[in-house]
Amino acid sequence: MRSFDFSPLFRSTVGFDRMFDMLDQVADTSQGYPPYNIERLADSQYRITVAVAGFGDKDLNIEVRDGVLSVAGKREDAEKQSYLHHGIAGRAFERRFQLAEHVEVKGAKLENGLLHVDLERVVPEEKKPRRIAINGQTNAQSNGLGAPELKTIEGSAKAA
Repeated sequence: MRSFDFSPLFRSTVGFDRMFDMLDQVADTSQGYPPYNIERLADSQYRITVAVAGFGDKDLNIEVRDGVLSVAGKREDAEKQSYLHHGIAGRAFERRFQLAEHVEVKGAKLENGLLHVDLERVVPEEKKPRRIAINGQTNAQSNGLGAPELKTIEGSAKAA
């Protein structure tokens, strides 16, 4: 197994050590089944496509817990059938995907042996970047000293 040295990146990043550990695990060959694709559909929309030939809706389980999307499959009738040649893999599997912050699962569909899981990054309003006015001045009138005028609101609670 090849290991990468991420130490030069540690000097310029803070809090990404868990991500670097996950990158080290990417080369793990035990996670080869079932094959999958990750697509970017738009700036904030993604799709994970997992090849699950031979599995039906009732055989698949999709779950999100603590930022981890888990796709598991187990065929109930796989042991009951007898084959002359068994070429389509129907063994049980579990594939996990670490989701980034604010990524939500929007839906899943099974189509032609492919499981499509649609994801979207939904950043809350308070986390979005916003422009800060210098000296706190906006389009409000100033009192000539460079500070905006304070306006009182009628009907406010009086101090007791």
